[in-house]
Amino acid sequence: MQRFESKIALVTGAAQGIGLAIARQLAHEGATLVLWDIHAPGLSQQAMRLAEAGHVVHPTVVDVGSQASVHQALDEALTHFSRIDILVNAAGILHTGSLLDMSPQAWEDTFKVNTLGVFQVSTAVAKQMRSQQSGCIVTVGSNAAATPRLQMGAYAASKAASAQFTKCLGLELAPHGVRCNVVSPGSTDTPMQRALWDSADSADRVIAGDLSQHRLGIPLQRIADADDIAQAVCFLASDSARHITMHDLRVDGGATLDAR
Repeated sequence: MQRFESKIALVTGAAQGIGLAIARQLAHEGATLVLWDIHAPGLSQQAMRLAEAGHVVHPTVVDVGSQASVHQALDEALTHFSRIDILVNAAGILHTGSLLDMSPQAWEDTFKVNTLGVFQVSTAVAKQMRSQQSGCIVTVGSNAAATPRLQMGAYAASKAASAQFTKCLGLELAPHGVRCNVVSPGSTDTPMQRALWDSADSADRVIAGDLSQHRLGIPLQRIADADDIAQAVCFLASDSARHITMHDLRVDGGATLDAR
């Protein structure tokens, strides 16, 4: 099924993890890809693999926290393709630790990517979508945005801010035929998640939960694959979701009992 044939899809954070899985799924369903990431070697490698598989790919090294970098890259993409039909904000970073011990720099770095980056990329692309009178924006958030987490305060706060921003943007853009939604994953098997694991049974412990950390387990008894998140994003980006906007789709196996 080629749901995205003739569509131009821009994905940030596309060099690995959830962003890469989203890019692959969009390409598999016919999209032309504009891939952004700050990590040049990984981005180049993944773009080459996608191109070798027959997909049209335009990779660009971009710092989403820099307005100049974002605008330059978007101008370049529009020169090539003239429009952007889908934007997926998947770039993100995680600093863990107690909020009382966190440095202002770690807080600022987290918000620079997870919140300022979402704002800068989304507003730049949204202006193009408004002129097109069509488009779709999906921001990859986190279930931590609505559920307090120990050692993840900056991440949770930054994701909460970007989720609410995306919904407000959706309200503003609705009269122009542009939809804005959020996909909020729980624990997902990515390099970011694995960096938190310290033993062979870490995944099992996540599934089981830890009341001392105020964490429920995962009712579906599995850690998500990045492809699980990609499928949810692609649904919201497709015409199957044409009447859905300002929605936050939780994809966490029931880990937060859909707490809001």
